[in-house]
Amino acid sequence: MMNRALSQAGRTRVVIERVSPEVDSGRFPIKRTVDEDVIVEADIFVDGPDQLRCLLLHRLAGTQSWVEVLMTPVSKDRWQARFSVDTVGRYEYTVVASVDRFLTWRHDLAQREEVDDIVVALQVGAALVDVAAERAGGDDSRKLKDWASKLRSTVTPEAGRAVAQSEGLANLMAANGERLFVTEYCHVLEVVVDIERARFSSWYELFPRSCLTGDDAHGTFTQLIGRLPYIASMGFDVLYLPPIHPIGHTFRKGPNNSLSTSPDDPGSPWAIGAIEGGHCDIHPE
Repeated sequence: MMNRALSQAGRTRVVIERVSPEVDSGRFPIKRTVDEDVIVEADIFVDGPDQLRCLLLHRLAGTQSWVEVLMTPVSKDRWQARFSVDTVGRYEYTVVASVDRFLTWRHDLAQREEVDDIVVALQVGAALVDVAAERAGGDDSRKLKDWASKLRSTVTPEAGRAVAQSEGLANLMAANGERLFVTEYCHVLEVVVDIERARFSSWYELFPRSCLTGDDAHGTFTQLIGRLPYIASMGFDVLYLPPIHPIGHTFRKGPNNSLSTSPDDPGSPWAIGAIEGGHCDIHPE
């Protein structure tokens, strides 16, 4: 994708400003957690009465194809759309807008009241649909030709308006109609998606060997598991353990951080180098 406004006949008519969410003009990604929506808004406007088609584009980072979501106006010149992030990783998004001749024609048709004006406008609309049919392929082309025929053959202005406002016709024209004066936002923005717990967690640290019951000399994982409800009741949701590998002899310390130890001292868990194993092993007790 080219991050610039694309001109037609030397002009750039569509303007995209104040895209949000955005951190430091896209220098840093925004953050979300899995299954959250990213709600994107932008100021988008054009000179004159033409109608706009505004699209939010998003994709998983590293993929080639963009997913298009039609943006809708939420206030004067302010447009909005959203997409959901359903996996951990990075997503990209940006905004594209263009002048839509079909939407402009349909908006103009709704303002007309004279029968002759409506009849002429329906013929103009049929010609627009014919052009889209030539651009489309396969089944879409056939359907668009049918719609063009309906616009030309309507008996009453009211019937013609009904055909023009058809959702089926609008969807086909959105997919195959000509996009004029296309403007792409100047930044491709990023979303970093993490698991929900990454949003906020409270950590509790303890030594498994201190989870003693009775006259035991050394706590075990089983005894530690028995304390989990108590830890959770204090509001903690992450349990952090200091080293659980065999206590080493290099930099070994005794009680109260003393530098001398006796054979009966358990030693500091941060000491390294024991005959029972290294930092990838678990203390046998």
